[in-house]
Amino acid sequence: MTTQHVKPTVGFIGVGYMGHGLAKNIMLGGYDLWIKGNRNRVPVESLIERGAKEASDIAEMVRYCDVIHLCLPNSKLVEDVVRGAGGILECAKDGLVVVDTSTALPESTVALATELAANGMALVDAPLGRTPKEAEAGTVDAMLGGSDADVARVRPIVDCWAGTIKHIGPVGSGHRIKLVMNFLAMGFGALYSEALSMSAKSGISPQIFQEVIGASRMGSGFFETFAQGAIGREPDAHKFALVNAMKDISYAHQMATEAGVMGLMSGAAKQYYTYALAHGGGERNIPDLADFVAEMNGFDLAAAVEKGRL
Repeated sequence: MTTQHVKPTVGFIGVGYMGHGLAKNIMLGGYDLWIKGNRNRVPVESLIERGAKEASDIAEMVRYCDVIHLCLPNSKLVEDVVRGAGGILECAKDGLVVVDTSTALPESTVALATELAANGMALVDAPLGRTPKEAEAGTVDAMLGGSDADVARVRPIVDCWAGTIKHIGPVGSGHRIKLVMNFLAMGFGALYSEALSMSAKSGISPQIFQEVIGASRMGSGFFETFAQGAIGREPDAHKFALVNAMKDISYAHQMATEAGVMGLMSGAAKQYYTYALAHGGGERNIPDLADFVAEMNGFDLAAAVEKGRL
């Protein structure tokens, strides 16, 4: 007589740009899914139509779920879900594992993991690489931080939504390497924006800049989508809001400071994002940073692009 293995029930809080795809692929992997809705009902209703159940509150999700995924914009919101009134700690259930796919402050992650462990629960940080397109396809990169046992427990679920999985080390390690990655990404966004202004104001058309740099060793997947947005003027070529970019570069700069590392580059890049947000650009995407940097340098990038087409 064999005992049939019962798959754990999974909860998901934060089914937005990235979370929707992850949640969808968890269901495609054969897991029962509970979701916590928010004001944007489109992804929520999409998942409910596929068979997800909507929890009325965190307490209901904890009651029915063995593993809860978080995919939230910042550490403050993660802390609210875990520590807040009616949150995961208050509704503690022995053996529950929280998988935090957010981009978060590592020190916050470690503190939350300690508090959860003291209440019989565990945390695995699992930040994401790539874009909503890969999230929908189930091929994002996952960088895991946690004990061997906790990572092994959630690995089959992560396999549903990730194409590449790397166990980085103990809790917090995933978020640390993710901030290093995003420092590079947001740094490139700032660097490309400044280089584009330098090129345009020196008399080189944005189109020539795109062709030459894209075909050189300086080209990359990031440069390609950045240029499609900034020069090709494709609004959804590189979907990542500047408000989130500002958060990530700020977190990276804070991590460098806490590690005793000089953060000259992260500090300089941060100033461009600060300018963009101060001028109402928070909801615009990373390639749009080039417009703000051009504005700082006294010219209109969209006009320069149009002139380059003539």
